Amino acid sequence: NNGDVGPVRCLENVLGAFSEVIMAREKATGKMVAVKCIPKKALKGKETSIENEIAVLRKIKHENIVALEDIYESSNHLYLIMQLVSGGELFDRIVEKGFYTEMDASRLIKQVLDAVNYLHAMGIVHRDLKPENLLYYNPRDEAKIMISDFGLSKMEGTGDVMATACGTPGYVAPEVLAQKPYSKAVDCWSIGVIAYILLCGYPPFYDENDSKLFEQILKADYEFDAPYWDDISDSAKEFISSLMEKDPEKRFTCDQALVHPWIAGDTALCKNIHESVSRQMRKNFAKSKWRVGTQFTLLSFFWGGGGSVTPCGPSHMKCIK
Repeated sequence: NNGDVGPVRCLENVLGAFSEVIMAREKATGKMVAVKCIPKKALKGKETSIENEIAVLRKIKHENIVALEDIYESSNHLYLIMQLVSGGELFDRIVEKGFYTEMDASRLIKQVLDAVNYLHAMGIVHRDLKPENLLYYNPRDEAKIMISDFGLSKMEGTGDVMATACGTPGYVAPEVLAQKPYSKAVDCWSIGVIAYILLCGYPPFYDENDSKLFEQILKADYEFDAPYWDDISDSAKEFISSLMEKDPEKRFTCDQALVHPWIAGDTALCKNIHESVSRQMRKNFAKSKWRVGTQFTLLSFFWGGGGSVTPCGPSHMKCIK
């Protein structure tokens, strides 16, 4: 319901998955914010998860990460006051463009790498990097990319080994599916998958059958298919292969990726690839496709396997368009 929450006035209900997100205006300044409204009854048994998310958000401050600005609570709700981002999701904006190149993709990935490198230096693993969690700050053409949704993030060095099967199926690293202890290298794999899609418009792994999809990922069984990759530079392919390396010990770190010529040099091509990429994105990433049903996919895959499973739901945070 519209009303007051601390120093902000709620204006509009936007979208909610396990929580509602409300657009609101700060009374003192008129500044617009996003308020994530979480019913306390929905937190029963999940207190540790939300405490973890808040602890992570309070610890970080980076220009490419959606900021937590304040926290309030009522008798029935917890309210997270978040920085408002209004530019739309990554793939939607690319499809709307008329001109798009490898260089554009390189600049996008560099921003993601900068932010994730910062997280890793702070001892934080995001664990659910995917295009839906990459939002443009505002509608301007030159808007920066913002990383959102830290619901599955984890702080390293908290005493427990990361082995929980969580993430979104198409972007999750092989070692997660193998139920092996894993590290921040899982984020680098996900960035590689995102970079792959940015250059061709379709995912490196796909099968209608989840078990077969997971088999592909476990084997790192992907290719740079003709004709979609014919006009993409060898440097881009080498960059992606270094991130989508099956062995996490050999996989590029963010530091290594940031100094690769495709990011730091001049090897990213300036040829317009918009027509091919946008056509494939429309085909493979239509609204809700690859976004619905992921909550239970890993759960059903590991059901009966004795592993500890954290299912991943849709993004809590959605942009205001």
